[in-house]
Amino acid sequence: MAGELRDERFLYMISCFRPRLKQFIRVQPVLDRLPSLSAEDREKVRATALQRGEVEGAEELLRAVERGPRGCGWFHEFLQALEHGGCGMAACYVNPSLSQLPSPAEEADHDLCVHLVQLLHSTLVDSMRTVQVAEKCLQMGIFQDEDLDGIHTVTENRGNREGARELLSRLVQKKDWFSRFLIALRETQHGSLADDLSGNIGGTKDKQNGMKNSTNKETEVTSQPDYAILEDLKQQENMNDNFSSENNLLETSIGKNSVVSESDVSIGFGSVSNLNENLGQSCTSSDSDEEESRASPEPDLVLRDYQMEVAKPALNGENIIICLPTGSGKTRVAVYITKDHLDKKKRASEPGKVIVLVNKVPLVEQHLRKEFSPFLKRWYHVIGLSGDSQLKISFPEVVRRNDVIICTAQILENSLLNADKEDEEGVRLSDFSLIIIDECHHTQKEGVYNNIMRRYLKEKKKNRKLAKENKPLIPQPQILGLTASPGVGGATSYSKAEEHILKICANLDACSIMTVEERASQLKNQVKEPFKKTVIADDKKKDPFRERITEIMTEIQNYCQLHPKSEFGTQPYEQWVIREEKKAAKEEKRKERVCAEHLKKYNDALQINDAIRMVDAYNHLNNFYKDEKSKKTERSDDDDDAPAVSKQDETDLFLIGLFHAKKKQLKELARMPEYENEKLTQLRNTLMEEFTKTEAPRGIIFTKTRLSAFALFQWIKDNPKFEEVGIKAHYLIGAGHSSETKPMTQNEQREVIDKFRGGNLNLLIATTVAEEGLDIKECNIVIRYGLVTNEIAMVQARGRARADDSTYALVASSGSGAVEREYVNIFREKMMYKAIQHVQKMPQEEYLKKKSLPYKRK
Repeated sequence: MAGELRDERFLYMISCFRPRLKQFIRVQPVLDRLPSLSAEDREKVRATALQRGEVEGAEELLRAVERGPRGCGWFHEFLQALEHGGCGMAACYVNPSLSQLPSPAEEADHDLCVHLVQLLHSTLVDSMRTVQVAEKCLQMGIFQDEDLDGIHTVTENRGNREGARELLSRLVQKKDWFSRFLIALRETQHGSLADDLSGNIGGTKDKQNGMKNSTNKETEVTSQPDYAILEDLKQQENMNDNFSSENNLLETSIGKNSVVSESDVSIGFGSVSNLNENLGQSCTSSDSDEEESRASPEPDLVLRDYQMEVAKPALNGENIIICLPTGSGKTRVAVYITKDHLDKKKRASEPGKVIVLVNKVPLVEQHLRKEFSPFLKRWYHVIGLSGDSQLKISFPEVVRRNDVIICTAQILENSLLNADKEDEEGVRLSDFSLIIIDECHHTQKEGVYNNIMRRYLKEKKKNRKLAKENKPLIPQPQILGLTASPGVGGATSYSKAEEHILKICANLDACSIMTVEERASQLKNQVKEPFKKTVIADDKKKDPFRERITEIMTEIQNYCQLHPKSEFGTQPYEQWVIREEKKAAKEEKRKERVCAEHLKKYNDALQINDAIRMVDAYNHLNNFYKDEKSKKTERSDDDDDAPAVSKQDETDLFLIGLFHAKKKQLKELARMPEYENEKLTQLRNTLMEEFTKTEAPRGIIFTKTRLSAFALFQWIKDNPKFEEVGIKAHYLIGAGHSSETKPMTQNEQREVIDKFRGGNLNLLIATTVAEEGLDIKECNIVIRYGLVTNEIAMVQARGRARADDSTYALVASSGSGAVEREYVNIFREKMMYKAIQHVQKMPQEEYLKKKSLPYKRK
């Protein structure tokens, strides 16, 4: 009975502190110390952490612990695993005795210490000698051997800066880390960093404190950051956050339901870069905004003539779509309409509330800091939040307390769903007087924007019925859609393109779609059209590296009797092999599942070989098999000299043996320049040409995958010729956990974009995350490297090349089909503008009739 009660208390602690636990658990060290966990659960947790990141891995581990079965002493085992696995903070939260549970004040202090690290993250990453600091942290008991090994590995493989990121992400998960970290910094000659962190400009006071702490072990462990700066930060938070006294958490469904994909970026809690990154978002106005307002007068909210032209119907209260090219100031128009709308509501003594919906987490902060807060904070309460915000009140309360809410669309959708449940608090569309939908071309099919608009249209239909019955109507918000390109939805004819435009208009209940007509010359002067060129690479050269890989893949397919219908190295093959892996896992066929997993890796290597260098493809495979061999080998904890014991079964032996048999040949081929990728030669020539003809060049290379973005970055780093012409490059990838490649956090994305804006970087190598919405400075050169998707992406990518005398180039191999697809996109773009013009010229009666057709067919 006592055991059952203890178990219940333990499970209750997990449920209470789940978000904190997920921040503080490192999966692998804990798994290694949980012998009672089933092999199936162990593998599932490990795979989740590997593929979707530490936070999701921690969630899977907690679920496995909750599921059981739980034998005698299971909770003690889990507690010990946390403590000895370097997750002391997590252990404090799950211990049912409550003896080590941090008080709210201690939690606040910890969060503020993390905030300090976050504020100085860029400086720490740039300036810290990672290995020295990590070794000192080990000596001082902050880190364990496993932490040091992990930091060493990242530093060796990815450089000092990435190692510093890894160090900081592990550091903030430890107990009583802050003061000891300051000492570690001082004792490794990083005194200025310690001064910055402690808020001590001169350094004398904190040096004295550090001397005291280094001679007093007890003080070392328990001391907190410099009291003055802590109090200052607390005051700032209290000033900026009107909600700090509330106890209710923002609905957990907000975080759970954030869409995780390259196009809808969602951030986890896995590193210091994103811990508490919402501090700037979930306040009426951010610290930086306040500093700006003290330093300079309020900016004037004035529209150019072409912006006013497209805004007019919205200023009269109509539902419209504004279609303006990238860089022409769509968001500024939305801010102007927002202020005009709220001002009119205030004058009429009517309730006014605006919600701005975005489809990417970084856009929340970008719109808040760059546009809405600077222009509106003097008159209205503005707040930004995403699925990662940790507000201390519910979303409906956020809506009640603010005039302008900027959020990811999923947050609103979740709260609308909650409103339909009896026992949940939610919001209704009628709580808002204006809804602004950014990148509104996504309002179609089963997208979250369209789910929200379906509710709106149902309510509109219901209002018609209520009007006939002379009953009170449901208040409905005005709708404003923003886009650079609504696209044609894959249309191959003008009539189908027109149908697509009408469908988007219908989905948004738009009275009209607005483009610039009268002031077109002013718009043209504002948004420069780049010079377009296509660079074609000859792909008829021999490719023995590819041949060897396909031979290996054929051997694996024959071994496990898997027979695809798609070509090696293609996306259809990748989709097929992922399906086979899932199917085999469901049917518990280990041989087929493991073979499918390895085939996926070889297919990745073919795609890398096609896009970048043979050596990048070889390294991808070599690293994978190194990890596989390490995972399948067990060493004794008690005897370091004892031989390693292999855990490989017949399938593992075949697959690992096959790679090692071919490894030497692959490595030799990867070093032969005569077989190198012709596309890279053309890319090098294009970059050298563009970066030597302009005084201050700035460019973006768009590429298909995160792997290729990272590999291109490595290629540029390895080539001294690029440095000679002044190229300073970095990759920019998405933050979703849908890929096996480690994502960037929102802070890392912001840091790269800030360096690009400031000139410390002048070339971004980006996945599609940079095409849409993100505030990236205008470029002289935009290159789509073998990447051709649809006409919307083409228009948005080209819109990045808006500096004077800029170039938009497609670099592709002759047999890839990319050039042909680009011509199709150019044709579709023309169709789109022609269709928009035709829709605009329709008599209102005809427009309304055609717009309603898609809904009448249903």
